[in-house]
Amino acid sequence: MSDVTTSNLINLFDDLPDAPLPIYAKLKQAITMKISSGEWQTNQRVPSEAEVVKALGVSRMTVNRALRELTAEGYLVRHQGLGTFVAEKKAHSALFEVHNIAEEVAARGHKHRSELLVLESAKATMEEAMTLGVRTNHGIFRSVVLHFENDLPIQIEERIVNATLAPDYDKQDFAKYTPYEYLMSVAPMTEGEHLVEAVLPNDIECERLQVQTSEPCLQIKRRTWAGDDIVTAARLLHPGSRFQLFGHFGR
Repeated sequence: MSDVTTSNLINLFDDLPDAPLPIYAKLKQAITMKISSGEWQTNQRVPSEAEVVKALGVSRMTVNRALRELTAEGYLVRHQGLGTFVAEKKAHSALFEVHNIAEEVAARGHKHRSELLVLESAKATMEEAMTLGVRTNHGIFRSVVLHFENDLPIQIEERIVNATLAPDYDKQDFAKYTPYEYLMSVAPMTEGEHLVEAVLPNDIECERLQVQTSEPCLQIKRRTWAGDDIVTAARLLHPGSRFQLFGHFGR
């Protein structure tokens, strides 16, 4: 099967409706149309970021965001050392999509900020190793981030990360941007799973979230993969009075 060549990009935007969208969103829409129509076929290699930048005359940041989000949404898959390819079509999709909490808060017209509470390198315990699919004592990172919306705490994000797949995780400034943003840039998600349940917070969690011990919280346990490897596992805790899940699915 031949690759998608840069000559296929020249008229990429021609069939798009004239809508006031950001360039990265137009690029995403154009690529998904090519994939949905079958013009770009499963397992075809797509042009690199540099090739797209040169062919379309747009910024590298724009192209990176479009390809990164298309990978997260399952349209593309990245193989290290080989390039980016059209992903195989899935028989079904997960109930929840994975989003950047900072963008969700901004979309509501509110201000997001975060406080980094823990960031450390460590050797995986037996439980952590089983969760990440690695051997005991494998190098990992642990982090705890407290997220705020308009200065009200809305999420405790506890996370372990496979250090082999995200080696500079402990060098990031997570007060400026989220772990999601860094992890998606170095190991874009190709698959994920969620476990959702209602729990009561412990004393430390009550203090961090500014809730009473009797207030139920929504706990989401999430693991994400890049190809065959589990990149990260996170526990996300939200006050029940400040958070809701929404899903839309067709017949």
